[in-house]
Amino acid sequence: MEEHWRGAPELEGANAEEKWVEVESDVYIRVIVWKPKEANGIYDGTVVMVPGWGSLFEGWRPLVSEWVRHRHLVYIETREKASSKITRKISKSDFSIERHSKDIAIVLESLDIEHSSVDWYSSSLGSTVLIDAYQRGVLGGRSSVLLAPNPDFKFPLWSRAIIYSPLPMYAFRRMVGFVAWVVDKRTKEEGQKVRYRRALLSQDVPRMLLSARWNLRYSLPDDLSQIEVPCAVMTASSDTLHDFSKVQNIADSIPDCEMIEVPSNQYAHEPDVLQEIRKFHSSIG
Repeated sequence: MEEHWRGAPELEGANAEEKWVEVESDVYIRVIVWKPKEANGIYDGTVVMVPGWGSLFEGWRPLVSEWVRHRHLVYIETREKASSKITRKISKSDFSIERHSKDIAIVLESLDIEHSSVDWYSSSLGSTVLIDAYQRGVLGGRSSVLLAPNPDFKFPLWSRAIIYSPLPMYAFRRMVGFVAWVVDKRTKEEGQKVRYRRALLSQDVPRMLLSARWNLRYSLPDDLSQIEVPCAVMTASSDTLHDFSKVQNIADSIPDCEMIEVPSNQYAHEPDVLQEIRKFHSSIG
């Protein structure tokens, strides 16, 4: 597990640096920064990526490997992931949506990055965190591509029963393989199956459990009319883990939001998706 969460991946054409940003007392989150070795940027400004719940960098490597050749890119791993360093007792409130957005704001401040210059790219939980933060005015940006945002976290009844059961932690750890098997059966896309299984088997179980318990209580506000960041919501009809109609409703609720449908969720992790992203960036000037 450790090898998935440590080290700055060296990618061709860019210099990499791994940072540990203290976001509150006794809590550090992992941030990876790449800068192109040559001044050959296609666009100015910084790309900030906020991946999904428990997401591993390996799943994003194909896309990031191409992107960092041309853009300054900051990759932020939220605190529920096994990469974060937390040296105090944790509770489910440590993993709230609001706490994640505060962490992201602190990371940008520590890197001296102005919100208004950022082109965001996020997925799943990361997208939900950003939408919530935009609506509350906590974060801003030049543009935001939001892959498969979750309006809520309505897990199936069987998984809710597991999440809330008063089992000892060793029992939860043993259940991870079973959960990975169930997710595998529910997922159509082969690339998505591989990513999710690898991610599930690499998690810090106590953190993920507390995060899940908090997420179950959360839903995005119905009113998203205060969002001023130019947004595009990206999704795939083949993605069975993110309800297409719910994602469409989010896009309809954000002012002047563009809906981008891609061939698959896996496609959004590959270099080819840069065509859609660059087209959106061009459309907003």
